[in-house]
Formats: sequence, C-alpha cells, structure tokens
Amino acid sequence: MYRFLLSRQWVILTLVALVLIPVMIKLGFWQLHRHEHKVAQNQLIASSLAARPVPVTELTAPGRDLPHDDMWRTVTATGTYDTAHEVVVRQRTAADEQSIGYYVLTPLVLGDGRAVLVNRGWISAGNDLTKFPDVPAAPRGKVTVTGRMMADETTAVSGIKDTRGLPARQIMLINSKEQTKRVGRPLLGGYIEQTGPDPSGGKPELVPEPDHDSIGPHMAYAVQWWLFAAAVPVGWVILVRRERRDRVAAAAEKAEAAEEARESKDAGEAPAGGRTAGSARTAGTGENEAAGKDAPPVPAGP
Repeated sequence: MYRFLLSRQWVILTLVALVLIPVMIKLGFWQLHRHEHKVAQNQLIASSLAARPVPVTELTAPGRDLPHDDMWRTVTATGTYDTAHEVVVRQRTAADEQSIGYYVLTPLVLGDGRAVLVNRGWISAGNDLTKFPDVPAAPRGKVTVTGRMMADETTAVSGIKDTRGLPARQIMLINSKEQTKRVGRPLLGGYIEQTGPDPSGGKPELVPEPDHDSIGPHMAYAVQWWLFAAAVPVGWVILVRRERRDRVAAAAEKAEAAEEARESKDAGEAPAGGRTAGSARTAGTGENEAAGKDAPPVPAGP
C-alpha cells in the first residue's frame, strides 16, 4: 500500500525534506550564535562605558590595531586640533537614524607630536555633495577631549565600500592607517568618538551612546528555524497518511463501481436467454386447447 513512495514525485519530495531538515537546524544555530554575540557585545559595551577613563596612549599606539576588548573604553586626550587635515566621512546617520550627513573627523595633535583622530560628531550633508561642507570650527588652543575608543573601520567589518574618486577631503571609512598618509605624522591606531566637551551651539551633533540593552530577535529566529525543522518530518508523515487514505478510498470506489457494473450486466443477460419450462408448458396447454376447439366433432359410436 506504500509503493507510491517509490514514485518520482514522492522520491523528490522525500529528498527535499531530508535536505531541509539539516539546513534549518544549521540556520537555527547560526541565529543562536548571533544572539550570543549580541549578548556578549552588550556586556562588553556596558562594562567599557562604566570603566574608569584612561589616557588614549594606554590603549593604542601608531600602527596598532585596537583590541576588541578595548572597544568603547572611555579615554582622554589632550592636544591641539589640526584643522588643516580635517575631513568628513560620507553617508553617516544622525541620532534619529534617518537623516544622512557627515561625520567630522579632525586629528588631535598630542604633546609628543603624535596625533589621534577624533570624530567630533555629525553634521547635515547640505545640498551639494561635491563640495566640502560648512564645518563648525574646532576649538582653538589646547583642549582635553573625552570619548569612546573605537577600532579602525574596514570594508570587511563595517560592510561600507571604500569608494574612490570622492571630492576633496571626503572619505568613506575612518581608518588611521589611511589617514596617516594624508596627515604626515604618526597616528594612533583607531579613533576617539567624542563625548565631551559639548560643542558650542550643539554642532557638530555628538554621536549617541551605542545601544547595549536590546538583544534583537535572533533567539526567536533560532527557535523558529528549529520548529520548522521539526515540522518537516511531521508534515511528511501527514502527507503520506493522507495519500494512503486517498488511494485506499479510490481503490474501494473503483472496486464498488466494478461490482455494480458486473451485477447490472448479469441482470441484463437473464431475460434474453429463452423461456422457462413452466412457460413452455403453459404455451403447450394453450395450443392443445386451441386445437381441440378447432377440430371437428367426433361421431358417436354405433
């Protein structure tokens, strides 16, 4: 009764089900790992923001990649801004996560001659993207900047394409190694995302603190993928039973129709086979009576 499972349709369906199960399980674990990564990152951000501020030179040095564990650490740096090598970073969103504009990136020259890049905040892009925008002036003289320590941006990590041929003093990625070639002095690895002091007039708009409370929907997605994986064999069994039931019902209907056709055929052949013995006798009696009625009277004896 289950021979239909060897049909081409059912073989293909079974193979598809066998492929989907491990794929869905793997997708579930992928979402689980993303959930775990998000939770660990939130914990790192929270602990880094709560840590004691340290001088920027304790965490980084020229040509050094910032360790992941030092991301978002609060640092301080004292020096003077080098506005001659100031650039803007294209395609960045404001605190409302909707308005597109620029980040203002200005080197801060430290007392030992080295410099560190400082993201002073966000400004509107304006109407002409081919020109250097009007940037609020950086404070003059010696200043002390407080901010979050961030790692150099790369296309592989950020997903931002490093477009070439941009207008003068416009860049796509904040990368100390690339900016070292333009500034002409050693730059500390990574950059500072300024949190203080507040800029005059509120411009540039300081970058808000990263969200470290939300864990996202990854765990829910993982559970959904695993439920889908469990539903595949259950659905396959249901389809097999339904197919078997339909085939049994179809076979029963076919057999019943054949039986009715045979009975109808037998009932139709019985009257056409001839007369019965009783009818023959009845017919003979009737003929004799008719013959006696037509025969002449027999004369009486002498």
